[in-house]
Amino acid sequence: MTRDLGLRRLRRLRRHLRHLRHRRIDTCVLVVALSVTASGCVVVHGEREVLPATTRAEAAKALEEFTAAYNEADKAYDSSLDADHTTGALADIDEARLKAGRANSPEGNASHTPLELTDAKFTIPKKAGWPRWFLADAAGNKGGESRWLLVFTRNGLDETWEAAYLTLVLPEDIPEFKTDEDGWAEAVPANTSEVTVPPGELSEEYTSFLKDGGDVFSDGPHTSGWRTQREKKSSRPGLATQYIDEPVTDGDYAPLALRTKDGGALVFFTTRHFEKQTAAAGASVPTPNKDVLALTTGEIRQSLTMEFVSNEVALDPADGEVEVLGRIQGLTSAQGE
Repeated sequence: MTRDLGLRRLRRLRRHLRHLRHRRIDTCVLVVALSVTASGCVVVHGEREVLPATTRAEAAKALEEFTAAYNEADKAYDSSLDADHTTGALADIDEARLKAGRANSPEGNASHTPLELTDAKFTIPKKAGWPRWFLADAAGNKGGESRWLLVFTRNGLDETWEAAYLTLVLPEDIPEFKTDEDGWAEAVPANTSEVTVPPGELSEEYTSFLKDGGDVFSDGPHTSGWRTQREKKSSRPGLATQYIDEPVTDGDYAPLALRTKDGGALVFFTTRHFEKQTAAAGASVPTPNKDVLALTTGEIRQSLTMEFVSNEVALDPADGEVEVLGRIQGLTSAQGE
């Protein structure tokens, strides 16, 4: 438990220092800009210049390094082995999965099969400022016919590329992206009004839909289908199930969007979900599996509250309903009462 708390604190400290550093950089840039303006000179600032996020060779190397670290961590059930290569929603999901695995198999993952990612394609946007980011689209030896979509981010040239989002999407559902003559893609601003839902509001819109429904999202397994599953689960006799859904949009959880060829956007975003099961008097909550128990604090007597982090990818058109193409969700903690 102490080791896991240490890893979480290390992650939080690293993110805090990262944000402080960039506030300091922004302040320095402002001071320099004021002094240069006063002298009548003109300087191009790297933080403001529109540049490709990275080279294709560096993107390929980032994917290779992530895969190697992911496999080492999965084999040993040790989240410290890939902590420098994940962030945001994916880091939360991955860390909890490995924690549960280690609790139940301290000797490591006996059923480990190395992840292999091939036929990788990279969509790299040109943008100003940090974070820089890009999309890797690869075929995997896990997940059936689906393609692995990984979004890598970093907040400085001296930082390691970290995977913030991971979703699996069928090849035919992946849109064509708008690119310039050199093949560089276009990042869509979080506050744009050129799509059905501004990317920065998509997390909140999605959690509102899960609670109340609506006509913003098209029918599918991650929208109307998920609401139907919840309704069925809530109607079980002797067991009350409640749901709370929260948008997550700050820092390493910020939504990231690419312009599609038809004028819409492919948006990656994060949400958090709580599910509370409460047994009727004289009954008990169904015994959870060993992975849930490994992440549970407190004694499960009358209720169990589970916390999940989910990362989604959606097609946000210039006009029409938003389509959620894929979602990967992971239990991150649980509380028994």
